[in-house]
Amino acid sequence: MHEFCFVYKSDPVRGRLWAEVFREQAPHIDFRIWPDVGDPERVRFLAAWVPPDDIASRFPKLQVLFSSGAGVDQFDFNALPANLPVVRMVEPGIVSGMVEYVTHAVLDLHRDMPQYRRQQHRAEWQPRQAKLAADRRVGVLGLGSLGQAVLMQLKAMGFDCAGWSRSQHHIEGVRCHSGNEGLADFLASTEILICLLPLTEATRGFLNAKLFGQLPRGAGLVHVGRGPQLVDTDLLAALDAGQIGDAILDVTDPEPLPAGHPFWSHAHIALTPHIASMTHPLSAARVVLDNLRNFESGEPMVGLVDRVRGY
Repeated sequence: MHEFCFVYKSDPVRGRLWAEVFREQAPHIDFRIWPDVGDPERVRFLAAWVPPDDIASRFPKLQVLFSSGAGVDQFDFNALPANLPVVRMVEPGIVSGMVEYVTHAVLDLHRDMPQYRRQQHRAEWQPRQAKLAADRRVGVLGLGSLGQAVLMQLKAMGFDCAGWSRSQHHIEGVRCHSGNEGLADFLASTEILICLLPLTEATRGFLNAKLFGQLPRGAGLVHVGRGPQLVDTDLLAALDAGQIGDAILDVTDPEPLPAGHPFWSHAHIALTPHIASMTHPLSAARVVLDNLRNFESGEPMVGLVDRVRGY
């Protein structure tokens, strides 16, 4: 007899891979894929991208809600029981994918590849003087696990690195700024800006005209946070004025963008469909099992969300 039930409510194809991991490593757990939940009274753990609206009444003995992805901004915390722990996904596949994407994007901007693509379109052969990585100032907004991993890679490649977050951090070899008082200095010295902030009410609309105006003229933008953090009209104005040179966007609001949106055809914008970093099902399931063991033994769970901060 299984001790309890764990329900997975997300992509069923990925769910079947999770089921294999649970079957091999935790056969005592009754693992089920939504909508097959079995006896709701036995459901103690739920992994979901979007949980059911009636989560409290549907699963009265639920003990932990796991996000099946790195973010939790898709959760309506007002609809969740106040004492229900919420855990975001922190797994190696997400980190390595983000590091790869951002490194590619930074190198693209650093070596003027957007301009060379435009020149190719015009059949122009015009070399440009390249900068050394040590002379290129790169700044990361958001110093969580993803931001720190990105900075470590860029620092190892020789870039002049800085970071900003709401609270103070100390990262060897990286100039760290914090709070409202540290944002202006951070922006003034950032030639390529990478947004890895979580989506909260404080970061909604964060990438706006005021922020763009504090960057050096012609700065590049790599946006891999969340779509609602960017004010679209402000970016278009900054690009058209030359304040932002080029932007690489992996997230938009909405997703996908509607046909005819100016981002689709703008010569200084590169779009990807929210693919910078994806959860790898097998390693994600193993991370969740590790967190279940932490929970059962009273140890801290990795990725436990602070509801006040929203991440």
